[in-house]
Amino acid sequence: MNTKLGLGMLILVTGLTACNKNESASGEGAAAGASGPAIKFVKTQDGSPLEIKPELFDTAEAKEFLATGKNPYVGKDDAIKAGKKIFQLYSCTQCHGPEAGGQVGPALTGPNYNYAKDATNKGMFETVWNGTNGGMGAKGKGVMDPSDPNNGISPDELLKVIAWIRSHGSLTGNEDS
Repeated sequence: MNTKLGLGMLILVTGLTACNKNESASGEGAAAGASGPAIKFVKTQDGSPLEIKPELFDTAEAKEFLATGKNPYVGKDDAIKAGKKIFQLYSCTQCHGPEAGGQVGPALTGPNYNYAKDATNKGMFETVWNGTNGGMGAKGKGVMDPSDPNNGISPDELLKVIAWIRSHGSLTGNEDS
C-alpha cells in the first residue's frame, strides 16, 4: 500500500514539475498568475517605471499583451477598423495626420521614430499611455485627466489604435516584443 502511495506521489510531483517548467519557458505561467504583469512598463520621458493597474487590462487581448508585449490585434481587420475610429475620436489626426503619416507631430508609421522604442508595440503603448517630453500629453485611462479616473483611452482601445497604425507601415511592432 505504501509503495503505491509513494509511486503515485512521485508521478504527481514529476508531472507538476514538468508543467511548471513548460509554463516558465513559454511565459504562460506569468500571464496566468495573480502576481502581476509579465512585462514591465517604463515611461518614455525618463525610463522610470510606469505603473498601470492590471485590472485595466480587461479583455483577453489586453491580457495577452500584458503577458507577452505582443499586440494580438495586429493584422486583424475588425480591430484595425476600430483603431482608426478611436484614432480620430481622440483627435490624434490633428497632430499626426489622418493616416498617421505626420503633420505637426511626427509620423507614427516608421521606419524612423522620434523614440526608437516605438518600433515595438510595447514601446508605442508606453509612449501613448503616458505621453512624451515632446509635447504629447498622456492618453491613458486615469492619466489623461487625473481628476477623472475614467477619462482616457483603455489598454484595449490603445492596442487597436496601434494595430491601425501598424497597418500603414512595414513593421508589425511584434518583432522584438
